[in-house]
Amino acid sequence: MSLTNQVIIVTGASSGIGALTAQMLSERGANVVLAARSIEKLEEVGARLKGSFKLLAMDVGDDESVAEGFKTIFSEYGRVDCLVNNAGYGIFAYCDEAPLAEFSAMMNVNYMGVVRCTKAVLPSMKAARSGRIVNVASIAGKLGTAKGTGYTATKHAVLGFSNALRQEVREYGITVSTINPGPVDTPFFDLADPSGHYVNNVKWFMLKPERVARAIVAAVEKGRTEVNLPWIAGAGAKLYQLFPGLGDRLSYRLLNKK
Repeated sequence: MSLTNQVIIVTGASSGIGALTAQMLSERGANVVLAARSIEKLEEVGARLKGSFKLLAMDVGDDESVAEGFKTIFSEYGRVDCLVNNAGYGIFAYCDEAPLAEFSAMMNVNYMGVVRCTKAVLPSMKAARSGRIVNVASIAGKLGTAKGTGYTATKHAVLGFSNALRQEVREYGITVSTINPGPVDTPFFDLADPSGHYVNNVKWFMLKPERVARAIVAAVEKGRTEVNLPWIAGAGAKLYQLFPGLGDRLSYRLLNKK
C-alpha cells in the first residue's frame, strides 16, 4: 500500500516509538494524526515533521476523549485508512505488592485503549472495505516474567483481541497486524523501571526505537500479520508454546531480570 495521502492515526505519538513512527509515516507522504494526552509534547514532535500532520490531544483511557477525538478526525478527513494503536505504559511489581488499581489502570489504557480506538474506526473501514489496524503489543504478551503480571496480562489481551478481530474483518479487506517487541530503549522505562535495575540488566538486549518504528511502518505498508522483535525472542515464544514446561524453566533463569 502506498502511504501517499493516506490518513493514518498514531496513538501514543508524543515520544519514543510513536513519535518516530509518525515521523517516518510523514516522510512517506501520509497525512499523519499524532494523538496523545499532552499537546505540549506533541508540538515538540510536530516541529520535527516535514509532511502533512495534525496534532490531537486524546486520552485513549477515556471513553469521551476517544469519541471526541475521532469525531474531530472524521470531520476533518472524512476517513481513516490506518490506525496504529501504540499508546501504553507499564509498571513492574510483584503481583501481591501491586495495588488492584494499578492492574485496572494498565488494562484500561493498554488494552481497552486499543478496543476504544479500534471500535471508532471499524464502521468506516467496513463501509470502505479496506483499512489497516496495527496494534503494538509486546513479546511480554507471549513470555511472562516475574514482576510483569499486570503489564503482561494487558499485552496478552491485545494479542488475543487482535487475533480474533483479524478473523472478523478479513472479508472486509481490513488487515490486523501485531508488533511484538522485546525491551526498547525509550522513556517507557522511566515509569516502569525508575531504579534502572532492569534496564541495566538487559541493556545489551534492548532494541533501538528506530528498529521498531520501521517494523510498524512496514506493517502499515504490507499488512503483515505479526512481527516479533528481535527474532530470537520470537523463537523463544514459539518454543515456550510448544514446550511450556521447558520454556518455563529456561525463562526463569534467562528472562527474570526485573
